[in-house]
Amino acid sequence: MALWGGRFEENVAEATQEFGASLPVDRALYRQDIAGSIAHATMLAQQGIITSDDAAAIERGLRDIERDIDAGNFTFDINDEDIHMSIEAELTRRIGGAGARLHTGRSRNDQVATDTRLAAKALAKELMEANLTLRKTLVEAAHNAGDTVLPGMTHLQHAQPVLFAHHLLAYAWMFARDFGRLEAAFDAADASPLGAAALAGTSYPLDREATAWTLGFSRVIENSMDAVSDRDFLLDLEYACSVMAVHLSRLSEEIVLWSSQEFGFITLSDAFSTGSSIMPQKKNPDFAELIRGKTGRVVGDLVQLLVTVKGLPLAYNKDLQEDKEGALDAAHTLISCLNVMKGMVGTWTVNAGRMRQVMARGHLAATDVADYLAKRGMPFREAHAVVGHLVLEAEHRGVDISELPFEVFREASDLIDSDITDALDIDAVVAARTTRGGTAPSAVEVQFARVEEGLVNDEAALAELTPVVEMGAL
Repeated sequence: MALWGGRFEENVAEATQEFGASLPVDRALYRQDIAGSIAHATMLAQQGIITSDDAAAIERGLRDIERDIDAGNFTFDINDEDIHMSIEAELTRRIGGAGARLHTGRSRNDQVATDTRLAAKALAKELMEANLTLRKTLVEAAHNAGDTVLPGMTHLQHAQPVLFAHHLLAYAWMFARDFGRLEAAFDAADASPLGAAALAGTSYPLDREATAWTLGFSRVIENSMDAVSDRDFLLDLEYACSVMAVHLSRLSEEIVLWSSQEFGFITLSDAFSTGSSIMPQKKNPDFAELIRGKTGRVVGDLVQLLVTVKGLPLAYNKDLQEDKEGALDAAHTLISCLNVMKGMVGTWTVNAGRMRQVMARGHLAATDVADYLAKRGMPFREAHAVVGHLVLEAEHRGVDISELPFEVFREASDLIDSDITDALDIDAVVAARTTRGGTAPSAVEVQFARVEEGLVNDEAALAELTPVVEMGAL
């Protein structure tokens, strides 16, 4: 009979027992569950609710169980239903009556909420660490790119030339924002529900602040019903994961394009490529494609939880058992994606010559020719039309606008002089973008300083996070 089975006359059917069990998923939270139980037992003794001897026996027993699970010497029984029952039942078998007193003043409702919040904090911290590592790799790759220029694109068409470093730093800024979202998710989870009991609080004189402090929470949740039913913190975590996965997917798509024969901008390391079972010449960007594909899983995890919680009345409902699998999946999937992306970026070869070669297509200097005319008094819209005709002429001749004879420019407008060559020079075009956030080398140097300052600040913020109970080995 289950620990809650006192009012039942028969056991749950085997099929429904397996259907209702969350142990295959929440066993991953064993360290969080044990930490919460030790904090609760210690507080119960301090408040005179159980004896100090019982509290000491409970802690010893729980530490022994944790060591056994860590070592792989613990047998989980599906009949225990969840990690909470599994550990409590084993504790009682090992230490007797003291173990049966552990649940005094506590419900599985506040217990599971506590475990899940501790796990969310640990996962957010792991994600922040992986996020910082990838950002450092991107910044290093941007530094290594030097003055390499590639065709910046809109609509996947050649638009204007930009430094490759500038392009990579755009992703560094995306992932910096992702770090902020993970910080917010960590903070959302950093509140203790322990002591809320089933939904209404308890008549025992619990010290909720004491258990919150022991477990590394920065505060307690003020409403007992909110404490056991809230899963906003998991939505925050999965949203942060989903946005970061989308950013990884965008970078993956560019890696797939850049490494193709048509682009040839980068060559991926053999360690981050695969071959074909039939075509011996193939070198495929499979891992970039996998990251792109796994984004769907991460976004799906968010959608699943949104749909699960959308219609739940207060307070706890069994639907909330479905809250952990998606969060664990999203976080672990994303951590592996971040690590693989770091490896790809850190080991690729940049083909600067190929990037320079393709600058001869797409009329990348066209905007600067229009700006040249506008700076000499021609209204920009008129200048735009003049340059459009020049591009059309270049298309008819099968050349880039930069290859048109000077006479053609002169015929288009008498404002054009011999210094038009400056507006057609790719390096000059890049160097002219000196506004804050622009692609000029001088502006990118300023950007480097700011993005690196952000890395330092985020590392400091990570170091000052409240303590977390790390995830276990399962």
